Amino acid sequence: MKTEIKCPYCSSNEVIKRGLRNTENRGKIQRYSCKKCNKRFVVNNGFFRMRNHPQKITLCMDLFFRGVSLRKAQEHLQAFYPHNSSHMTIYRWITKYSNMIGKYTDTLKLNVGYELMSDEMEERVRGRQGWFVDVMDTKTRFMVSSDFMYGRTLENMIKVMRKARIRTGEQVKVVTTDGLMGYGSVLKKTFGLKSPNHYVSSARSRIIHNIVKANERGFNHKIERLHNSIRERTKIFRGFGSLEGATAIMKGYEIFYNFIRKHQALNKCPYELAIPELKLGTNKWLDLIRLSC
Repeated sequence: MKTEIKCPYCSSNEVIKRGLRNTENRGKIQRYSCKKCNKRFVVNNGFFRMRNHPQKITLCMDLFFRGVSLRKAQEHLQAFYPHNSSHMTIYRWITKYSNMIGKYTDTLKLNVGYELMSDEMEERVRGRQGWFVDVMDTKTRFMVSSDFMYGRTLENMIKVMRKARIRTGEQVKVVTTDGLMGYGSVLKKTFGLKSPNHYVSSARSRIIHNIVKANERGFNHKIERLHNSIRERTKIFRGFGSLEGATAIMKGYEIFYNFIRKHQALNKCPYELAIPELKLGTNKWLDLIRLSC
C-alpha cells in the first residue's frame, strides 16, 4: 500500500530521501528532506515516537482480539522478542489504536443491503450494569455502528442509530429490532419512522420497523450470532475496568469483526462486501493504522 509523501511543514510533495535514523527497537527509519522549505522530517505512519516495532504492536492487538489474554500475550513476547513489554503497555496499545482506527473507519461510506438489525447485550463495568448496542447490516454482516453505554436512554440509542443512518444513506428500507419499547421513538428521530407496527408503514414513512420478539417469532439470529462471538471474547474479562476502556475495547472488536476476522458464512471479511474499494494487505491492522494517521 503506497501513499504519497508530503512535507508536514509546507505540504509540498517535492521530497527526497535523506539518510536513516537508527532506533533501538524499531530498526532503521527513513528520513526525508523537503526541497521547498529545506526541512528534514520522518513520516508519521501511525507509530511516531513509539518505542516498539509496528509488527510487535499489531501482533499483540491481533492476539488479544483472537482471545489471548494480556498476560499470555506478554508471555508470548518474552519467548519471541528480546525487549518485552508489560501487559499494561499492551492494553494501552489496544485502546490507543482501537480509537485511532475507529475514527477513520467511522467515516467510510458503506454499500449495504435493505435491512439493518439492532440489538443490545449486557456487560459489567466495575460491577455496574453496562450495555453494548450495535447495528448490523444483514446482507454484508458489517457492523455499521456501535457504542458502549451505562444506560439505554433515548439519547444514547439515538446516537448509535443516527450513525447507522448517516453511514447507510438511503439504502435501508427495514430495521429489525427486539421488543424494546424505546426503538419506535429512536427510529422516528433517525430514520423518519411514522408507524411502529410490525411490517407496517404509512405513506410518509421512509422505513419499516420489524419487531421480532423471542416468544413470538424467534430470534434475530444474525445479530445474536455476532453477540455470541463477542461473548466468547468478553466472558473471561470478569467485567471491564472503566467505561472508557470498555468503549475502546468494544470499538476494537468492531474493527476486528469487520476488517480482520473472516466471516464463516461469507468466507471473507464483511468489509470486502461493504467497502469493496478498500484494499488491505496481509497485516490488516498495520494497513488500517497507517490509513488512520
